[in-house]
Amino acid sequence: MKRTYVNLPSISARCPFVLTTAYIISVSLFFLAFPAVDIWASQMFYSSDGYFPAAKSPLLQDIRYMKHYLVSWVVGLSLAVLLIKLLLPKLRALVDLRAPLFLISTLIIGPGLVVNALLKNNIGRPRPRHVESFGGSNPFVGVWQSSDYCQTNCSFVSGEASSSIWLVALVFIVPKKWKLPVAIGTIGPALVFSINRVAFGGHFLSDTMISWGVTFFVIWAVYWLLYRKTPSWAQPETLENAFTHAGIWLHAKLNKLFGIGSTQVQQFASMFR
Repeated sequence: MKRTYVNLPSISARCPFVLTTAYIISVSLFFLAFPAVDIWASQMFYSSDGYFPAAKSPLLQDIRYMKHYLVSWVVGLSLAVLLIKLLLPKLRALVDLRAPLFLISTLIIGPGLVVNALLKNNIGRPRPRHVESFGGSNPFVGVWQSSDYCQTNCSFVSGEASSSIWLVALVFIVPKKWKLPVAIGTIGPALVFSINRVAFGGHFLSDTMISWGVTFFVIWAVYWLLYRKTPSWAQPETLENAFTHAGIWLHAKLNKLFGIGSTQVQQFASMFR
């Protein structure tokens, strides 16, 4: 009898893609089959006076902007790592340069391009506060159903839920002993930030849940490319050398254009240490 061997690493590598895709499809089918769940979830936060009280809460507004600060800090630190390497090219980078590239690229591709540019600006789903069930003038539109009732920055899918769950990308790059604390410290706030938008009447529950799946798919895809597949250009030493050469070139340009030598650049860079 001929034996069949299963390539376990290959199955393991595909598993997150399969699970994430299954999640997106399952959630989409559920809300397509039971669209009233969206209305019911938003109704929980809607007042009989005809508005969403949470949207006027100073505390919940602060919680919303806390998410913006957290995302900005992660992006700022990622850019700082790259900038310091360029300013001090002969010193080894503070971390594996794939890490800041991973964080920045997943934010741009996921919340930036796929969620905001592609889905939110083209599906055309009105936000809860704009539909008839909650005092608006537009009819309810289900998930993945294109409409002309909203032209830009629409409800499907949630951009803020996407950038909130993007914070979980930190779990992929921290040392093993930090993964659980970072997971707890990012997943919990991501859920709060996301549900906050439902409470504000800014998004339906389905907008939020599908956004999580879409964003995580992007995160895993980029992680697989940089850390599992790792093409030649993304090898740690290759990136290190590329940024070293780029930094040396930058020093030469600064010196030529503005008379800024390496001493002045190092004094400036020391402020980031």
